[in-house]
Amino acid sequence: MRQLSAHDAGFLYSDTSHSNSNVTLIQIYDQSTAPGGKVRFKSILAHIESRLSGLPIFRSKLQRVPLDLDLPYWVDDPNFDLEYHVRHIALPKPGDWRQFCIQASRIHARPLDLNRPLWEIYVVEGLDSLLELPVGSFALLTKIHHAAVDAEGGSRIAMLLHDITPQPPKPAPPKPWFPQRTPGPLSLLLRGCVNSVLSPLQLRTPWARRAAEGAEAAITFASDLLVRPEQLLATRFNSVVSAHRVFDTRRFLVEEFEDIRKLVSGASVNDAVLAVCGGALRRHLQSIDELPTASLSAATPLQAPQRVPGGQGLRMSWLRVQLGTDLADPVQRLASIQAQTAAVLGPEAPAPGDGIDGSHQASATLALSSKMQGMLSLGNARRAPTASCNITNVAGPSLPLYLNGARMTYFSAIMPISDGMGLVFAVTSYDGRIVISPTSCRELLPDPEAFTQQLRDSFQEYLALARAPRRARRAAPAPRSARPRASAPGAPSPARPKARKAATGPRAGRAGRPRSAAPAG
Repeated sequence: MRQLSAHDAGFLYSDTSHSNSNVTLIQIYDQSTAPGGKVRFKSILAHIESRLSGLPIFRSKLQRVPLDLDLPYWVDDPNFDLEYHVRHIALPKPGDWRQFCIQASRIHARPLDLNRPLWEIYVVEGLDSLLELPVGSFALLTKIHHAAVDAEGGSRIAMLLHDITPQPPKPAPPKPWFPQRTPGPLSLLLRGCVNSVLSPLQLRTPWARRAAEGAEAAITFASDLLVRPEQLLATRFNSVVSAHRVFDTRRFLVEEFEDIRKLVSGASVNDAVLAVCGGALRRHLQSIDELPTASLSAATPLQAPQRVPGGQGLRMSWLRVQLGTDLADPVQRLASIQAQTAAVLGPEAPAPGDGIDGSHQASATLALSSKMQGMLSLGNARRAPTASCNITNVAGPSLPLYLNGARMTYFSAIMPISDGMGLVFAVTSYDGRIVISPTSCRELLPDPEAFTQQLRDSFQEYLALARAPRRARRAAPAPRSARPRASAPGAPSPARPKARKAATGPRAGRAGRPRSAAPAG
């Protein structure tokens, strides 16, 4: 039995009927690499069962203290049922990317049962019409509550089920598991009273913490209003969110972002990603006549050098970055972002290019990123500055991973949104690719496919400048601030540099079969 920290419990207390703290990892696999070219659901189920002992949180559920006089506990679930948590579904024909995004968004939006362990895995088949992904691909959607992620560490969840070779080891027989006895209500109540007496300075009850958070929020709001009024610049994404989620994605090569960062001396891959997201936000708000004249900002986690006993270390903190949405020139936008991050990192910063590129082997784990994402939803303004959106990174391994011999070809995440923070960019990296995946609600972002096309257009604008001859680049005039046309089915896209590969629209797949635009970008 383990008690939640006040921070982890805050994720539970922040859940509402229209906004929960779930995070969903999305992995897509090519099963042609598996033995026999096929991975069956029963083998995935057996594989998960054989590895449950590596992550005790998978068999733990919440136990609330009567009257919420103390923080909840993780206790063993005596009625644990693996087949409740691991589910098998399939997309209807044609099994295209749009159908998959809608299904993933619906699964992500549903609240988890708080009377069971706070996770679910969906095995999704029928992905037969995805661009640049093999026919017969399947997906794993791993949905888990923030409180459970923080209890064990998100990187372990992503790595637990995978191997680094396509020859999976023979699954070991499941280890015997005997749940520990759950303490009774009276025992928990006595524990809560003792903890309250021994820790009088800690706010252990939900109403005391909420009162303190409310007072802190009021003080911070007044401070922002009087001292930093620019922080209160808001868009449609800084309003109340609905219970319906939307998600889409675009994939890029790390080497392409390496080229883009070289447009500005000293810029990193992180800076280039932020600049591309800023360009997408500018294009989108222009297209709906809602672009403010001042720059919008993003809250993003950043590893900054910090002196620690015995040497130099890194600390993760939130940085509020002006995205340069008021700048029509993309190079000026990147230079502005680079200047802000360089001022925080200082002269002992990591080498340009480090960060959102997978080179740290999941050093920026989901647990840390999700912990910071939760700070936004909880309104902890001391650590998470007021911003127009959130851009958070989930670094993945640089080497290919395999599930029962099936090679992972795509890795992304759907992040939680909340009232006041209705747009989150999840930036994931895996096997030489960077994936940018916006999450919002359908009332604030009715056409997520059009938004990710604007993300691709922003990227292509940067890539064209980065790969242009240096002399021509220096002589080129600043890009016009032309308003993109509203995206609609069949509507022509605004003029833009030609992509390395077409970004949208059906293509002929194998045997001439049309295939939908997929995470290829």
